[in-house]
Amino acid sequence: MPIPIPTNLVVHQQSKFLELSYADGSKYQLSFEFLRVHSPSAEVRGHGPGQEVLQTGKRNVALLGVEPVGHYAIKPSFSDGHDSGLFTWDYLHELCTHQDQLWQDYLLKLQSAGSSR
Repeated sequence: MPIPIPTNLVVHQQSKFLELSYADGSKYQLSFEFLRVHSPSAEVRGHGPGQEVLQTGKRNVALLGVEPVGHYAIKPSFSDGHDSGLFTWDYLHELCTHQDQLWQDYLLKLQSAGSSR
């Protein structure tokens, strides 16, 4: 199955979300906070299973820019200084299609840790 590549990316600064459109007509909106807490960087994911770092206090994070990386990914820069995660097309599509479950899992982890967004 081919990797779904967005046909269009739009950064909505006011409402704080990244809009992704695909050739099949589907559109998704990922909040800046969602992108930040699900960054594929080692800073967030760690270097192996069990080394993940729960991201807290990211509710108001802004997206300062998005750079293309070759023909396979984007590199967002966030207002908290985080800019090391490369979001491949495949990973972005996974975030889009599993957004509701991923968000609920994140909120549960925050609650369990006694932390807040």
